[in-house]
Amino acid sequence: MPSSSLRVADLHLSFGTLEVLRGVDLEVPRGSTTCVIGPSGSGKSTLLRAINQLDRPASGDVLLDGVSVIGTDPNRLRRRIGMVFQHFNLFAHRTVLDNLVLPLRSVLGLSKEEARERALRHLTDVGLADKAPYRPSALSGGQRQRVAIARALAMGPELMLFDEATSALDPELVKGVLGLMTDLSAGGMTMVVVTHEMGFARSVADQVAFMDQGRVVAAGPPAAVFDSPTSPRLRSFLSQVL
Repeated sequence: MPSSSLRVADLHLSFGTLEVLRGVDLEVPRGSTTCVIGPSGSGKSTLLRAINQLDRPASGDVLLDGVSVIGTDPNRLRRRIGMVFQHFNLFAHRTVLDNLVLPLRSVLGLSKEEARERALRHLTDVGLADKAPYRPSALSGGQRQRVAIARALAMGPELMLFDEATSALDPELVKGVLGLMTDLSAGGMTMVVVTHEMGFARSVADQVAFMDQGRVVAAGPPAAVFDSPTSPRLRSFLSQVL
């Protein structure tokens, strides 16, 4: 599977007078998984949206394999960076299969047959080929999220971003989605995962980054972040969530 390194350098982003990202620096080596943790409002989701250029940074840089992607054509960037959101973002009026086929045709320019074949292959990979003719409303939340992951993977991305991909799911559905994400990580996909699932971060991440007030306050291997936190703010956060 193709994958790229990611570097975020001194990234700043504001909404009006509200400064949301205040000089974020983050290094994600190729083929590694970084989990981003932190309190609500710390800028975690905005960081992912800035990496994917859904929100345009005011200054700083985002580099894939050392090359800036700031200002890249959005369709071109969608081929390189896949993103999975908290609330699936599937087309309700289309079938599961069509949800994968449409971007393959419109963004990658595949023929109908090529797109259909690739879509079914990725639905098979997430265990949902039998759901291809159904509308998303006929699926459970966990199944819909796996469709969203399959849709992103079908584009052949070099980097996958997950924004609280399990937080809208019932507890019994979380395990299947986290299992799929664990498999992706083990397969060498470069991943940045914003998550409240501390067990997943501890067991799967190569690096955990703690964000607070728009900055990465601490980052390192999971054992160092969870077991030997040096930042008082990180210690306070962990005391509330562990």
